[in-house]
Amino acid sequence: MHFVRSLFDGLPQEATWQKRWLKRAGISPFLLGSSHGRVTVEQFATLYRLLVNEYDDETPGFFARPLRGGTLKLLCLSVLEAPTLKVALYRYTLFFHILLDDFAYDYRVEGDLARIALIEKQPLNGNRVLIHELMLKLFHGIASWLIARKIPPAMMECAYTQPPHSADYLYFYPGKVAFDCPQTVFYFDRALLEEPIRQTKRHLGEFLKRAPADWFYVSFEDRLFSHRVREYLAKEYLMKEYLVPQPSATANVKEVSEALNMSVRTLSRRLTVEGTHFQAVKDELRRDMAVEALTRSNEPLVSIAEGLGFEDQACFSRAFRAWTGNSPAAYRRATVMPTS
Repeated sequence: MHFVRSLFDGLPQEATWQKRWLKRAGISPFLLGSSHGRVTVEQFATLYRLLVNEYDDETPGFFARPLRGGTLKLLCLSVLEAPTLKVALYRYTLFFHILLDDFAYDYRVEGDLARIALIEKQPLNGNRVLIHELMLKLFHGIASWLIARKIPPAMMECAYTQPPHSADYLYFYPGKVAFDCPQTVFYFDRALLEEPIRQTKRHLGEFLKRAPADWFYVSFEDRLFSHRVREYLAKEYLMKEYLVPQPSATANVKEVSEALNMSVRTLSRRLTVEGTHFQAVKDELRRDMAVEALTRSNEPLVSIAEGLGFEDQACFSRAFRAWTGNSPAAYRRATVMPTS
């Protein structure tokens, strides 16, 4: 919810207005007051797109000068014709130098590493931490898309104090992350600068249609055992327009470890290294699937509870309240748009 709350910082602060946009994005307004509330990537992306369209600003309220609709498309077109990532990044930084007065990217090579740093030329309008997070992800997402491979970070430095939600950085930057640094900087192997651009104009439409989800969530699930566990568990459920109860939806750590060809002890140790454990991974998946079911279907609560492997609706309600601070029924009511 940090990302959702912070997205409103550079925009009007009237509570009724915020709740209206949250409902349109399928996000319960209750979560604004929840210190541990969670939303899915798609919910955040939907809210982002709604605000972009409302304000005709592809970085809604971030900077003194709005980036009008079509800016991202022009940016991508300007780098697609580059022969290599090295040339593309030069054009990328030049593009923002021309457009913005209060923000810029600095691109250079230091030894075996290339670095992209965020430069604040004057105070930013929106939430500073969110702007740093999203503008760095914008670079990372576009650069990875251009060469059709995820660019692994060698190191990331953040020009702000470690935030409460920093555990989520594991999904974005599975490497060393330092805080309270002079600049926000993304370091990566300089050898990648010679990679050819593999995307063309015919690929651009699909990439833009999925924005900002694709550039915000360039994850490294292949590097994380927690993602492999989540992927296996997800196969135990069926999510289309509604949940269908699955007899095997109560998969335990022994079953999952055997499916991944390792012992329970080894799986538990590797999850611990990533700062998590089996039940936490399972609960995160069930939380996200519950949110999807409550906001995108009229499926009865008892059916959702069964489909997620809970003993009964009461157990599901207790778990959901612990995840979001609200009951499933209240969460669903809060996201229903008024008919008049």
